[in-house]
Amino acid sequence: MDIEAWRNVVRGLHILAVIAWMAGMLYLPRLYVYHTTATPGGELDETLKVMELKLLKIIINPAMMLALGFGLILIYMDATYIRGWGFLLKPWMLTKIVGILFLGGWHGYLAAARKRFETGTNQRSERFWRMTNELPFLAAIVIVMSVTTKFLD
Repeated sequence: MDIEAWRNVVRGLHILAVIAWMAGMLYLPRLYVYHTTATPGGELDETLKVMELKLLKIIINPAMMLALGFGLILIYMDATYIRGWGFLLKPWMLTKIVGILFLGGWHGYLAAARKRFETGTNQRSERFWRMTNELPFLAAIVIVMSVTTKFLD
């Protein structure tokens, strides 16, 4: 296979990993919405603790690592074979990087929130989790539109 064929394979794997990461990041806050109403130590509380842990450890964390890994491979391939390293300073790419940093930070926040639910020290309300549930999708809109349209280039 030539480099463009390999690049397409890596790009497809990157997109699949991002879809899994985003799905988990959209679902976890929804679980937190339900968890805020659960009776501490009750059956629902214990079930949600297991679901949240598995979602984070089995889906969200590996998907993030794969998305970042395939993304770095794409950067290397693009810089080496197609555009040169200068594209990293283009406004659309900087926008994407800022979006990725936000998603990484939000991922960390969600992971820390899971630990607070596990220890019974959650301070956030059901309303907070409902209001912030769509933040990853808003970031995805900005990232996808910046990459597909190169809107600031």
